[in-house]
Amino acid sequence: MSAPAEPTTRDRHRWAQYLVDERAEAQVYRELAARRDGEERAILTALADAEGRHEAHWLRLLGGEPAHLPRPDLGTLLLGWMAKRFGSIFVLALAQNAEGRSPYDSEPFATSAMAADEKIHHEVVRGLAARGRRRLSGTFRAAVFGANDGLVSNLALVLGIGAAGAAPHFVLFSGIAGLLAGALSMGAGEFVSVRSQRELLASTEPSDYADAALPYLDLDANELALVYRTRGMPLPEARERARRVVSAAQDGSQPRGGPLDVPSVDDVVGGAWSAALSSFLFFASGAIIPVLPWIFGMSGLVAVVTALVLVGIALLATGAMVGLLSGGPPLRRALRQLLIGYGAAAVTYVLGWLFGVSLG
Repeated sequence: MSAPAEPTTRDRHRWAQYLVDERAEAQVYRELAARRDGEERAILTALADAEGRHEAHWLRLLGGEPAHLPRPDLGTLLLGWMAKRFGSIFVLALAQNAEGRSPYDSEPFATSAMAADEKIHHEVVRGLAARGRRRLSGTFRAAVFGANDGLVSNLALVLGIGAAGAAPHFVLFSGIAGLLAGALSMGAGEFVSVRSQRELLASTEPSDYADAALPYLDLDANELALVYRTRGMPLPEARERARRVVSAAQDGSQPRGGPLDVPSVDDVVGGAWSAALSSFLFFASGAIIPVLPWIFGMSGLVAVVTALVLVGIALLATGAMVGLLSGGPPLRRALRQLLIGYGAAAVTYVLGWLFGVSLG
């Protein structure tokens, strides 16, 4: 991209903003790197070094360190604060979104290489965030679904019973009963679901049944290549892999990545007990929120409105969290969660009101 011949004062102010933002982003990656080791630390350190190259570009255009620099943008400051204290998947998810909003595509003073760098950085951070998402997938899924189910189902329950004209103490009793019944049901259901999934995956994993036979296979005429083909490996690669494995077995050695080298079930699904406990606790934590107004002695319309406001805030929070972790727009996910929750509660409220009218 071609740059204008004469930069303006506004251009220089923009360069200074880019400079401090690049420094702040580099610091975020260094903070994250300090909390990791091995390959992830090396990757994050390399990202910080790359941001340093961009920083040097703006310094050259500015003619050296300016006397006065602006503050980094609010999003970058938030990332830095979280990186120092948490170093969690949330930081990487936010960094992924930030890298995807790079202004260098339309910045005339940025080089094409810098714009390309930012796109690559986005994919690198996405890859790092994906590792964390996979580690969280089982327990996080149970936690989010449990909290959302608790919020929506118990809000619908207490509103439906309240609309039917029940006394406040009966609404409270129903809400607590719904909390316990739902939490136990969610925990048991999640345990059975994850345990069943683990058993299903375990039954499809290759075993060591044929390992002892490998040294006795004919090097040129054997069906070991078919094993690899059933796992999706192309025919030429499967034949070459089979020859290497059989040859190594006949020599008394085992090549790296043998025939039974597959991901563990633990890498695919979470633990059954941890998923069940998360479902129970998060359903209970969500289900208690709609009941709070009645616990504190409210009744009637005031209790209903208070419950709606509290649940609405919680639904927005869980929706935004899902959006952040999935790399999607948090606001859109939050509003979607809110509309679904309120929609279910509204239907139940109308049914309860109609049931109360019919009884009256």
